[in-house]
Amino acid sequence: MEGHTSKLTRAPSSLLRSPTLRSSVHSLAALDSAGSDPEEIKPHSPPPSASVAAVSRGGNSGHRLAFFSFLLTIFLITISFFYLRDQSPSLWNLSLASAAVAAASLILKRTRFSLSRRRRSRSDSVRWFIGDDEGDVENPRPKIGEKTVREGVEFYSNGDFYEGEFHKGKCSGSGVYNFFGQGRYEGDWVDGKYDGYGIERWARGSRYRGQYHHGLRHGFGVYRFYNGDSFAGEWVGGQSHGRGVQSCSDGSCYVGEFKFGVKHGLGFYHFRNGDKYAGEYFGDKIHGFGLYHFANGHCYEGSWHEGRRQGFGSYTFRRGEAKSGEWDCGTLKNPLPLGDPNVQRAMQSARKASEKSILLPRVEEQVNKAVNAANKAATTARVAAIKAVENRMNGKFCNTEV
Repeated sequence: MEGHTSKLTRAPSSLLRSPTLRSSVHSLAALDSAGSDPEEIKPHSPPPSASVAAVSRGGNSGHRLAFFSFLLTIFLITISFFYLRDQSPSLWNLSLASAAVAAASLILKRTRFSLSRRRRSRSDSVRWFIGDDEGDVENPRPKIGEKTVREGVEFYSNGDFYEGEFHKGKCSGSGVYNFFGQGRYEGDWVDGKYDGYGIERWARGSRYRGQYHHGLRHGFGVYRFYNGDSFAGEWVGGQSHGRGVQSCSDGSCYVGEFKFGVKHGLGFYHFRNGDKYAGEYFGDKIHGFGLYHFANGHCYEGSWHEGRRQGFGSYTFRRGEAKSGEWDCGTLKNPLPLGDPNVQRAMQSARKASEKSILLPRVEEQVNKAVNAANKAATTARVAAIKAVENRMNGKFCNTEV
């Protein structure tokens, strides 16, 4: 089961950084640090198979056998000469003949045993197979009428090991991959990579359940970090991409659109201090038009630039007073009446963006279906792993040709 020449590269999960607003900076700091967790830097396909170079000693054993055969021949000729010269068998001659035959048998048996041991050790050190070394080790084929064995066990030099189904020498079908001291993956495989549905579990407690494609998270799924943060939604190429829900253990939550691992598009954010924002995001920051409700009752509706009030908009205090006009870096630069056309257009755009972000279609149903499918795939993978271990214990070969 060699032939894996490419090492798995696992892209770290980039779950978004917090907005630039001060009230939200701490809310997602843990989530961002979790994205660079060492657990995330793991492969999505097996490393090259572990192989140890075998030292061939078959030639030395052959020379030794020839040497012993030569000595035995000389010994037998000598005994025959003395036996024939006496013309009559004696007890002494018969004893010598019996001793010669016994010595010859012992030498042949020991030589054959030595050759067999070296042949076995040489084959086992090159490849890992299920069962013993009987039959054709390099290309084990099932006997006529015998059921094909697809499940096997493969070990790797870094301590990892795989238990499950194989196809053409690669992990394919259902199986369990154990990362040495780090975690495990249970689920579907295609051509040596995660593909289909599965579950990743890591030693510190992080877990992903959902879809994969070509070794990366792709489709719908849920990732829960060991610190309680999570993302549930769409994934593309190992990153959150599309619609989803990002939740933090401190109570903050974002529901909306993502692009290449960051908040981008329309979204609704509930901050840990009680503030709420609904509107547009760009590159993980509040950017465009949106409506921001502060926990103290104040409200701003208008234009934003990289997390700050920028452009035209109106700020309303909880008692009803308002100040409007043109803003720059969060400060009112050019006061204008509330009825100014530019201010009104900015407020209308902010309200529309807010409504759209709140009415975004949810993906809970698709995520739940993906999680259920991942649970089933993980169960099937565990069954395949059990069969693989049983095959190994029973000395059955995993046919890598099928």
